[in-house]
Amino acid sequence: MDLRNVAIIAHVDHGKTTLVDRLLQQSGVYRENERQVERAMDSNDLERERGITILAKAASVEWQGTRINIVDTPGHADFGGEVERILNMVDGALVLVDAAEGPLPQTKFVVSKALKMGLKPIVVINKVDRPDARANEVVNEVFDLFAALDATDEQLDFPILYGSAKQGWMATSLEGSHEDGMKPLFDLVLRHVPAPKVEEGPFKLLGTIIEANNFLGRIITGRITSGGVKPNQTVKVLARDGKLVENARVSKVLAFRGLERVPIEEGVAGDIVALAGMPNVTVAMTVCDPSVDAPLPAQPIDPPTLAMTFRVNDSPLAGTEGSKVTGRMIRDRLLREAEGNVALRVQESDDKDAMEVAGRGELQLGILIETMRREGFELSVSRPKVLLRKNEAGETEEPIEEVTIDVDEEHSGVVVQKMSERKAEMTELKPSGGGRARLVFHAPTRGLIGYQGELLTDTRGTAIMNRIFYGYAPYKGAIQGRRNGVLISNDKGEAVAYALWNLEDRGPMMIEPGWKVYAGMIVGEHTRDNDLIVNVLKGKQLTNIRTTSKDEAVRLTPPIKMSLEKALAYIQDDELVEVTPSSIRLRKKLLDENDRKRAERAKDADAA
Repeated sequence: MDLRNVAIIAHVDHGKTTLVDRLLQQSGVYRENERQVERAMDSNDLERERGITILAKAASVEWQGTRINIVDTPGHADFGGEVERILNMVDGALVLVDAAEGPLPQTKFVVSKALKMGLKPIVVINKVDRPDARANEVVNEVFDLFAALDATDEQLDFPILYGSAKQGWMATSLEGSHEDGMKPLFDLVLRHVPAPKVEEGPFKLLGTIIEANNFLGRIITGRITSGGVKPNQTVKVLARDGKLVENARVSKVLAFRGLERVPIEEGVAGDIVALAGMPNVTVAMTVCDPSVDAPLPAQPIDPPTLAMTFRVNDSPLAGTEGSKVTGRMIRDRLLREAEGNVALRVQESDDKDAMEVAGRGELQLGILIETMRREGFELSVSRPKVLLRKNEAGETEEPIEEVTIDVDEEHSGVVVQKMSERKAEMTELKPSGGGRARLVFHAPTRGLIGYQGELLTDTRGTAIMNRIFYGYAPYKGAIQGRRNGVLISNDKGEAVAYALWNLEDRGPMMIEPGWKVYAGMIVGEHTRDNDLIVNVLKGKQLTNIRTTSKDEAVRLTPPIKMSLEKALAYIQDDELVEVTPSSIRLRKKLLDENDRKRAERAKDADAA
């Protein structure tokens, strides 16, 4: 059967997963009476809750006697490592662009990788039914982007489709018919995307996606470059540097048929298959015939820019809410995650009960922590810190991100002011239609930690911020962090409404009456810049004397709700976030007040 392998790449929220839904529906993957789900490829609970794609996944459809393997990719820059690997498996890419927003940073990032690999892109202008759509201008912007990324003449001569994935139609022109559904897109893929290149020689496959299965063990997905593979065939696994990892036997060969993976008798060159039976294989490794000596070349992955320390939860409430609490369990889980996610780097920390995890951004690390807490882990994590490096001249360099902010023009002043405080340089300012402006900055990564929430507050929730790794630049000096101190509990127990009510003048609270607290736990934000130790356990002294005036009813201001991402951005270097399956608490690294004072004195002495 004829084969085509194609990836769908786009910025977050431009409609990739919805487009895959429509392709699956119109190619006859579902039976007539079968229940069809929205965003079928987002199978993970977290993906469904947040409405984003985190892991790349493959599906397959048949159209006019040709099998088309479709790979859905994430849109957030934090998960760019997934996309970089996926492009090895495909021969063409559907570049999806929103008809109103135009090409955004992640579009630029992924397209640059795709063009470098020589893929032939098809540009799909999606959401043309939006009231603020400007399809023709967006096509010009896409052409300018391709030209700026050094596309070849052949790549610049890209075909264009217009349509709405949500409504389920595509057309070759804006005025085209909506009757054919997705047929124009299928036909264009068959015409424009070349069949997979097949090399001569024995079986070779480069591992691209890895997952664990309770019955089959580790499953590696990739495209067969040459030869073929059958169940029970003996293979060997080579690392990127050519070292032998293991000799193994393939227990199952699975191919994609619709959304399902089906066992097949033989995988042929050019097809995307999943193999089981190799306990030590991971991504970027080559699975091959025993006669092969050289591994397949794997794309280098961009380096991580942020690091966090994951440590054992040692608070007085440790072990009361989670089932996996030991350092060994946390270590094994993180090492397992690093095997399948090449954009993460996990290493032992100087501290005996801690691991340092480096990744692309706060969102990627936040998703990892959220996944672990749902699995029953208890742990405490430090504030994200930026990974600096030394250049050849011995100067310190830090990662810089390109930040694109779409905002109503009335709020652009406060955005520019806040970004300049964070040592950002504005490179572009242009109107983006509808009374909105698009601001582009080059900003240090450490200055952007925690800015998302502040931006939404400043712009009344109307701003959209997108960021992408740009490069390294000389260190830009100190950036002022949080200006307020915190309120710290002085003892262990349950918080009392009367005590919280009396402390409201000191600042907003982060806890509610009845919550368990302990000495050293952060219970609120101080109105001033210093930390304050408070008693949230003190109840009202009751007497047997009656009064004519009724005691005032305790009416509390609702507390600040701390989500995981918000908590990670809020804490300082001497604080930790305690994460359990049912709670997120903020605490000081050193719980004892005297220990904190000693550490502060030692720090001052070092500075002097």
